[in-house]
Amino acid sequence: MNKKVIWIIVGLMSAALVGVVWLQMSLIFTTIKVNEDKFEKDVYDALKTVVQRLEDEEKREYLSYSLNGFFTTYYSEEVVTDELLAGIAQPFGLSLRTALSGSRQMLDDLIKEVENPCNCSECVARRDHAYRTLRRFYNQGTHGIPLEERVKLQHLQTLLAQEFANRGIDISYNFGVFSKGTNSFVILDGHYLVSDAQPTEILPAYKNIYNSRYRVNLFPQEMPSPGLLMVHFPGKNNYVWRSAWMNFLGTLLFSTIILLCFGYTINVIFRQKKLSEMKNDFINNMTHEFKTPIATISLAADSITSPIISSNQDKVQRFANIIKQENIRMNNQVEKVLQMAVIEKRDFSLKLTEVNLHEIIGHAIENISLQVEKRDGTARAVLEATRPIVEGDLTHIANIVNNLLDNANKYSPERPEITIYTRNVSGGVEVIVEDKGMGMSKEARKHIFDKFYRVHTGDLHDVKGFGLGLSYVKAMMTAHKGNIDVKSEPGKGSSFILFFPFQVS
Repeated sequence: MNKKVIWIIVGLMSAALVGVVWLQMSLIFTTIKVNEDKFEKDVYDALKTVVQRLEDEEKREYLSYSLNGFFTTYYSEEVVTDELLAGIAQPFGLSLRTALSGSRQMLDDLIKEVENPCNCSECVARRDHAYRTLRRFYNQGTHGIPLEERVKLQHLQTLLAQEFANRGIDISYNFGVFSKGTNSFVILDGHYLVSDAQPTEILPAYKNIYNSRYRVNLFPQEMPSPGLLMVHFPGKNNYVWRSAWMNFLGTLLFSTIILLCFGYTINVIFRQKKLSEMKNDFINNMTHEFKTPIATISLAADSITSPIISSNQDKVQRFANIIKQENIRMNNQVEKVLQMAVIEKRDFSLKLTEVNLHEIIGHAIENISLQVEKRDGTARAVLEATRPIVEGDLTHIANIVNNLLDNANKYSPERPEITIYTRNVSGGVEVIVEDKGMGMSKEARKHIFDKFYRVHTGDLHDVKGFGLGLSYVKAMMTAHKGNIDVKSEPGKGSSFILFFPFQVS
């Protein structure tokens, strides 16, 4: 698949995912806004109902007192007279005796008249009479009484709890009654306050209540209202978010899962694309690697069958040796591929014995020196390990060292300088294969142990191979319970650091 097409698909899927998340979050925030609006409406409705109930109950109380002789005792006859009481009772068809004995029923009837929605002339007149009667007695009865005496604390607490419960508001709250006359709180959180403290002095302790947006006028029919009822909800945000939390967490969880799966899928696509490209390079390299020995073998075979060559035993022997060497070369290449197939399937077992790393390194240096000296280079060993014997598979460890030396030679453009160091470290032996070659970039170091990967060599085109050597080395070091690391900079060479534990099992 074209890389551009992949990025277009990535872009479209990303946009779709962002769009879905945005729509879901928009719905969640809409839900929260609706919850907040409903909460505010319920709170204000509850506070207004509490205030109305306080006012209605105070009206009943004072009218009941007045109709039973309270004002006759404590106020002048000009204020409350028998004629006045008779005037109150007359529109309801009640006698003065009935009015005095049934004041509670009469008060309820007055209130019903005030609340009567009918707009006929008779009902309007009765409603106006009832309203003015209530106002007259109520204003006379409450005039001059302090706010803290008009609002009974326990009763206010009960009303607030009832009205909030009726509307499903089941969170904690703080409340206060603020007197406009004294410009101070008279009730705060279940306590009466007897203080001349100004609001600014009370703020440190009751700042949230004083600044709360949830406030209504007490006894609003009086002009002006004598005070305010204030309520603060510390857990309001949690209450508003309560029904949206599951949606929010669900959206976050599933979006994260989709994002991770999407990222993993894209990563796999790019890895597979890269692997496909490396496999194509591998096939091209393998074809090239096999093409040369096949052509050489073909030419040598043709030469041997020639009558001129066949009569010369020395030349026949020479061409026979060429065929044999090229055949060995092809077998080695095939063996590398088969080795990697076996390693990939993990269908192999180590033949563990005691292995002397210094002996293996000595043989490997001897073999690579023939190639290095042809290029005016050097290959040497600095063996400082006092305990070089480890548990391992002799064949595979030898292949590891030979592979690294072969790479050091191939990636040294001219006059290779290769050195192998050994030293004992905690738990095993450390082997460092160092060269002064072309080095590697940071990006190349991330992939050099990947199968089929080959470091880009710029203008150098004589570096042959399948990109399997370091992948094999990594797999074998892991099998031996060891590890491998690399340090390299472009133009400064590379160092491969191997750690072989004394014991594998």
